[in-house]
Amino acid sequence: MNPIYDSLPPERALEIELIARLIYETRENRRKVLDALRAADEQSLLAGIASGAVPEHPAYEHYLAARILADTHQAARETMSQHLKEANR
Repeated sequence: MNPIYDSLPPERALEIELIARLIYETRENRRKVLDALRAADEQSLLAGIASGAVPEHPAYEHYLAARILADTHQAARETMSQHLKEANR
C-alpha cells in the first residue's frame, strides 16, 4: 500500500483509496464526454446546444452527464479533504 496510508487504520486507508479512485474516474470520464463533442466545459456545450451549433440530441444528454460527473467529482474532493484533515489531527 502507498506510504501515505501507513499511519491510517486499514479501513480508513481503503476508504480514502476508493475516494481517490472515484476522483480520478469522474475527472477522466467527464473529459471523455466533453471531448466527444469538442467542448471545453459544460457551459460551452450548453451554449453550443442553445445556439444550434451542436445538435440537441444527444448533446443535451452529454451535457447532463458531464454536469453529474463534475458534481460527483467535486463532492468526492470535498470528502477526501475532510478525511485527510481528520487523518492529520
